[in-house]
Amino acid sequence: MSFSHPPQTPDNHAQTPDTGVKRGNGLAITALVLGVAAILLFWTVFGGIVLGLLAVVFGILGARKARGGRATHGKMSVVGAVLGALGLIASVVIIAVGASILNSDEFKDFDDCVRHATTQSEREACEKDFDQDIND
Repeated sequence: MSFSHPPQTPDNHAQTPDTGVKRGNGLAITALVLGVAAILLFWTVFGGIVLGLLAVVFGILGARKARGGRATHGKMSVVGAVLGALGLIASVVIIAVGASILNSDEFKDFDDCVRHATTQSEREACEKDFDQDIND
């Protein structure tokens, strides 16, 4: 029975041969997971902006690594980056819409009305006025 020994270096250390097999792409998997999380949690600042931005960064890094031939799953990296970008965009849109509503004159009037209301019927009247202001 003969055993195959790996090639030896001049320093007498064993060296593993290069098989030409590409290594896995952890960046692609990370980008995909973060991209899906960003899509599912886009309505939150953390979910949409932070996770979306991280998905885009990891997706770009994973795609570059795959394009250079050092890893597999280049398409998975791109999908993760796209999902992250969509989550990021949706979150920014929701924040912009929310900020514009909170800064509107109608909302300021509603907030002032509710602060001065002492009974439930007064708060309901504030709500009706606010609905009427928005729909006009």
